[in-house]
Amino acid sequence: MTSQPTHGKRLISCDCSGTQQIDPEAISAATGLSCSKVHTALCTHEIAIAKEAICSGDVIIACGQETERFQELAYDHNVSAPEFVDIRDRAGWTADKTAPTPKMSALIAEGLLPRPEPKVRDITSEGTCLIIGTGPVAIDAATQLAEVLSVTLLLTAADDAPVSGSFDTVKGQISRAAGSLAHFEIHFDALQEVDPTGRGAQRFTAPQDGAQSHCDIILDLSGNSPLFPAHEKRDGYLRADPKHAPSVAKAVFDAAQMVGTFEKPLYVKLEESLCAHSRAEQAACSNCLNACPTGAITSAGDHVAIDPLICAGCGACSSLCPSGAITYDAPPVDDTFRRLETLARTYRNAGGQNPRLLVHDDEHGAETIQLSARFGRGLPSDVIPFAVSALAGFGHAEMLAAFGAGFADVHVLLSPKSDRATITQEAALAAALSGRAVPLLDVTDPDAMSDALYDATPSIAVETPILPIGTRRQVTRTATKALNPTDIITLPETAPYGAVLVDTDACTLCLSCVSLCPSGALADNPDMPQLRFQEDACLQCGLCSNICPEKAITLEPRLNTTDTALTQIVLNEEEPFACIECGSLFGVKSTIEMITEKLAGKHAMFGNPDAAKMIQMCDNCRIQAQYHSTDNPLTGAERPRVRTTDDYLSKRRDH
Repeated sequence: MTSQPTHGKRLISCDCSGTQQIDPEAISAATGLSCSKVHTALCTHEIAIAKEAICSGDVIIACGQETERFQELAYDHNVSAPEFVDIRDRAGWTADKTAPTPKMSALIAEGLLPRPEPKVRDITSEGTCLIIGTGPVAIDAATQLAEVLSVTLLLTAADDAPVSGSFDTVKGQISRAAGSLAHFEIHFDALQEVDPTGRGAQRFTAPQDGAQSHCDIILDLSGNSPLFPAHEKRDGYLRADPKHAPSVAKAVFDAAQMVGTFEKPLYVKLEESLCAHSRAEQAACSNCLNACPTGAITSAGDHVAIDPLICAGCGACSSLCPSGAITYDAPPVDDTFRRLETLARTYRNAGGQNPRLLVHDDEHGAETIQLSARFGRGLPSDVIPFAVSALAGFGHAEMLAAFGAGFADVHVLLSPKSDRATITQEAALAAALSGRAVPLLDVTDPDAMSDALYDATPSIAVETPILPIGTRRQVTRTATKALNPTDIITLPETAPYGAVLVDTDACTLCLSCVSLCPSGALADNPDMPQLRFQEDACLQCGLCSNICPEKAITLEPRLNTTDTALTQIVLNEEEPFACIECGSLFGVKSTIEMITEKLAGKHAMFGNPDAAKMIQMCDNCRIQAQYHSTDNPLTGAERPRVRTTDDYLSKRRDH
């Protein structure tokens, strides 16, 4: 039975000269779209049909290759450009004999989802450029760029200054560099400027330390070590080997284009109140600091700070953040969860079973899939490609969400620039939680990628899929319960889930761990000496074990899937001590008795019995006892008697 279309848009499909099979009725039933008949050459001799469809509005063209052609067609006829979805390279072109209809339907349904607008910040570059280098290469670059940029050449060797009025020349060493495009801050030592007076070779002024300057662009042709970590990710910093002319030419060309106003994406979002970086100057979590390749994340007291202008959007901080203080925001995490659920659900509704997910980046991965589809076997019909802007941002929570939503397997296609350490760590954690391996395809050859996917033995998807809604920690827990029947799952040392173990013989219930716990996993009981713990909230940040004066706390990485993880349990408790004056309960009995034994009659302040008794009093009684004590060192002289009217009258009679 074919369902009636429920979506207002219409799908225009093309089999690309008969090279792919498309079933419009089945796709319409699975997606709710109204589908046109299958065309064969919309971009060439059927272009009039494409024009008519575009002019009618609300259409989706199932072609990813000719988007520019159809966009120009819409522009020529003064109508809005259509939407596009690629079902040819990602589904239609395949050596798999299984019908690709479920996969096509899933990809089209994903394409229908509204995508959030990216958050950006405008950056204006006025073209102030610092060129670092020496010899003819640097001088030629400065001469070329001086026509379009405001150039200063920093000579790194004892060369004579070129006689040129089109750019400035200085000598010196860079002691520190910070910032990014349009916001670079440079500090110099031994800085020498050109003295324009005199005859013959230009002379330099006396060297000065501590000079500071700002610029929009840095072109580094020195051949020395780069000024910044992960320099290729630093906007506005261009570096080339001065001995390789093509690289220098490209760097000069790129520098000339960096004038004007640019949009800088805001990749991540920080919620400072959730950050578990430190408390009371005691170190805790530093996962994001250790993983950030560009140095965009710095310590700012109890939380971290992120410079959005330096952040390159690799996503590693979002994957590794245990508390959710840092989340990827380009797009948001809930958009990723929604896409995964839509793909898996539509695939099932279209008759497919046990789909596999192939996670890849927008550049290397997308190109590898396209080349495999055109010249090789393409992707198997049960492998659904999933493009992400930051591969390291697809962490264990996203992998668990994919398994929980109904994907039988999750494969990650690495690129040459991938953060392998973060991805490997997150894949290992996802495997430990789900009981399913997450293969990493570290290949650059399209045929090798296809072979790995065709040769892999598919798994069976979860019988009852979940709806991945909530935070990354919530989705992880929900998916793990659906995938892994084990009550207590042992996890790697780096896992952000686990238990706090307390040596009750060593613990004195000082509760310093409670006061500093950033997530509230550790708590006290205001009615009696107790240390309580809620496992679901524990981040395994290590702050409690670092701060414990008795070294009584250790951490156990694990995930407790039972409901006991959601409630508070007592880790340690003792009998409270009753005040010897009023009988109110306060403190810990063993601690009060130990202090009494150590101080009573043995310390100068507690030498007499009355002073020693104060150790066994509550706060109120201790203050009262100290106030009324006869040997109180803070006691002042006796207050004078209050003068009355009789005193004044008596004094007058006496005189």
